[in-house]
Amino acid sequence: MRNRSLALAAGLATGALVLAGCGGDSGSGSGGSEAEPTVAEAPEFPEGSTMAEIADAGSMNIGTKYDQPGFGLLNLEEVPEGFDVRIAEYIAGQMGVAPEDISWTEAPSAQREELIASGDVDMVVATYTINDERRERVTFAGPYYVAGQQILVAQDNDVITSPEDLTDNPDQVVCSVTGSTPAENIRQYLASPDQLVEFGVYEDCISALDNGQVQAVTTDNVILTGFVAESDGAYKLVGEQFTEEPYGIGIEKGDVEFCQFINDALQQAADEGYYEEAWTETAGQFEGTEVPELPEPDECV
Repeated sequence: MRNRSLALAAGLATGALVLAGCGGDSGSGSGGSEAEPTVAEAPEFPEGSTMAEIADAGSMNIGTKYDQPGFGLLNLEEVPEGFDVRIAEYIAGQMGVAPEDISWTEAPSAQREELIASGDVDMVVATYTINDERRERVTFAGPYYVAGQQILVAQDNDVITSPEDLTDNPDQVVCSVTGSTPAENIRQYLASPDQLVEFGVYEDCISALDNGQVQAVTTDNVILTGFVAESDGAYKLVGEQFTEEPYGIGIEKGDVEFCQFINDALQQAADEGYYEEAWTETAGQFEGTEVPELPEPDECV
């Protein structure tokens, strides 16, 4: 049986973007929304499957981000909320696990594979880009969303208008998160390795931008859109998206049966209209976003 011990929440989201520390918290991130996940009653699964274990336990531990508006951000009750949270709640509900029976664990980019491999979480739903390197350690269900990398700067910064401008302006420092795909993608545009600063969470990048330590922050456009929306005009996005980032749900390596179950649950969420409602109530509230269509799933391997 997987480790289902409750992690303790270790911080408080004061205001919109103050990051809480590592930990987890039981309870729903839905906050009484219209997009309430259906909770299956006494679901039956093949004996010994991950789904059967979770259903029998009546609870599960899920990793998500705590610092990303619209996708995974701790609210004032120290419970994560956002599109990733809603998606995770729906999948849990298909195994009979209600939102209040989920234990949430913070899953920073650099720790996601380890959290899965160690059994500390049953799955990770955390703006988790599918790539071949990560597939060596985990199995991905999905994708459930495709983002694209972009750059955020201060409103009065007219120097950086595209990633290529970083090459031409070596004094402009960019920030991203350790272990993230955006941190690796941006390296090809840098005049030198020193032009990139990495932190454990994006909130630290935003703080560094505010105090002048860096001049830009880069990650997926939907995440940056959340920071822009909550900045009261202090930040802006520049240029076009320059990558495609398919978000997947990370689970134990080789658990194909669980992967296929998650893909079926995602399709059901879309068919029922839950997927669209969950987006509209979370990331879709930010100006410039559009309701996505559920992507075709990759093969479970």
